[in-house]
Amino acid sequence: MNILAIGAHPDDIELGCAGTMLRYVSRGHAVYYLIMSDGSQGGSPSVRREEQEAAAARVGVKHVFWGDCVDTRFTVNREMVSLIETVCSEVKPDEVYVNYAEDSHQDHRALTRAVISATRYIPRVLFYEDYTSIGFNPEIFVDISEVIEQKIDVVKCHRSQVSRQQAAALAPLDMLESIHAVAHFRGFQGKVRYAEGFKPLRYLKII
Repeated sequence: MNILAIGAHPDDIELGCAGTMLRYVSRGHAVYYLIMSDGSQGGSPSVRREEQEAAAARVGVKHVFWGDCVDTRFTVNREMVSLIETVCSEVKPDEVYVNYAEDSHQDHRALTRAVISATRYIPRVLFYEDYTSIGFNPEIFVDISEVIEQKIDVVKCHRSQVSRQQAAALAPLDMLESIHAVAHFRGFQGKVRYAEGFKPLRYLKII
């Protein structure tokens, strides 16, 4: 299969579904990324791009596409939808993964609206969880028990964000501890050790 994961900023995909992407790659599927902005509000754009490319390489992503949206100022318009459609036409994805719509970050909300329009003919579209997601209650689970430590290593590629979050002391758990905590809880829900959870916009089951 061809899998397309879309993120508003560098590190969104890693936090939300890197384990699932690692599982896909390990089974011979082709994974592609579309990152809509360079994350300039969270650090140096060049550094964040380098970190994202390194993380994608660690996963085994075939190619990283980049959008030209301005961090924190996403606008849903024809240009954004057309860019996503163009990438979808090139990748021909069997499944698309993107940020969840109910989110405290305005860019995530806007991106999801654009993706819903751009992927209207794609039979499998799923929303992944980010730390800014609100009321996320997954209905589909992927067992990432065998790749949880690989996911941690992939997230570590985003060194500027890991250190920034730790320095800010915004939560009792730092970014890497939180990954374990969330994966363990979703694993409990999915009846495995560690899992990632998803909500489907559409999911055509192949029999």
